[in-house]
Amino acid sequence: MARPQGHRSGTHDRPHDSPRTGLSRRSLLAGAVSLGAAGALGVAGCSRVPDDGKVLGGSLLETLRDQGSVKIGIASEPPFGYVGDDGQATGEAPAIAEVIFKRLGIDEVKPVPVDFGALIPGLKARQFDVVSAGMYINPIRCEQVLFADPDYLMLDSFIVRKGNPHGIRTYEDVKKKGLRLASGKAYAQIDYAKAAGIADVLVLPDQVAGIDAVAQGRVDAFAGTRITVKSAVEGSGRVSATEPFQPVMDGKPAYGAGGFAFRLSEKNFRDAFNKEVLKLKRDDYKELLEIVSPFGFGMADMTDLTAKELCG
Repeated sequence: MARPQGHRSGTHDRPHDSPRTGLSRRSLLAGAVSLGAAGALGVAGCSRVPDDGKVLGGSLLETLRDQGSVKIGIASEPPFGYVGDDGQATGEAPAIAEVIFKRLGIDEVKPVPVDFGALIPGLKARQFDVVSAGMYINPIRCEQVLFADPDYLMLDSFIVRKGNPHGIRTYEDVKKKGLRLASGKAYAQIDYAKAAGIADVLVLPDQVAGIDAVAQGRVDAFAGTRITVKSAVEGSGRVSATEPFQPVMDGKPAYGAGGFAFRLSEKNFRDAFNKEVLKLKRDDYKELLEIVSPFGFGMADMTDLTAKELCG
């Protein structure tokens, strides 16, 4: 696959905020914590919590080093982040987290699975210390959290009925042909669809529900990332995936670049993590690709875009 627009020469999921291996979405969410437990702070020994909305240095990294563990928020979405059969976090983002946190002096990574739309609220409520879910970086989210530089850049695709009978290729095709579209909860693809003039997008829990909706004829297509759709349809036998494409908003490419998110009060933590992300990208992404390639990511998904550019 040719590199998407926005790649720099020699360098680098989701919806907004998004792949999928035959795991039940309900089983993936097992053990998810309630967002109502905002009073249970995840930072031991922290006597002063900075006001939400203020970007301060923060000392969470030192606290996590002392306790020897870090909690990562994941959204139970293979291959970005999910809980494996062994009860451990796996996927593209948790695999990166394992490597980087060890280098930062933190040996144990504990997954906290929540619904994708609960990731930022859960981070703010201190249910976990970092969002490790391949979350798309965009200006709206950048007002709520601090992002490390993205570790991937992804094109979009559709889940469609076998053979793609409507010839769907882009959001504009869906609009022009008056077709019914669905996407996942809090997925950035919802905004892409609306930008193309599709006012009514059916919001489903995830790509598993998307396969069902398409196969049953309730919708004509389900929008997700290239890798989300590809992983979802493999082995399903009921649906197909369209060719990846670059979504557009306001006449400009809408880059689906995802990365790790931190609380606004933890700039030091974000900065230390980001330094390690940049190290993984050295030598034409050699080390980063070694980590993420088992989950279906390749050179075409690498990018040198920065969080600052994406937040702009």
